[in-house]
Amino acid sequence: MFLHVVMLQLSGAADARFHDRVQGYCDRILAECDGVAGYAFRSNQASRSDGLTHAVVAAFSDAAAHDRYQVSPAHQEMKAYMADFIERLVVFDGEIPTIC
Repeated sequence: MFLHVVMLQLSGAADARFHDRVQGYCDRILAECDGVAGYAFRSNQASRSDGLTHAVVAAFSDAAAHDRYQVSPAHQEMKAYMADFIERLVVFDGEIPTIC
């Protein structure tokens, strides 16, 4: 399994409308992108978040599925929309073992 985690510090302009629209993009990605095992935009509940208040957490069947997602229309539109609301981000991409 391939894991993609994007930790975000959002600006104060990220209101309820922003969150609703991002959720819509998440729904599209789940519906349109082959090989997505899980995809969510969530608040960061960690007490040691260093200001990274939200995250996109995604699991893919393999690295190739992640590569397809990166260029998908839904992901490209989501990134373009979110760009003006992001003050800082940190990304993790990597394979993780799975238990069958």
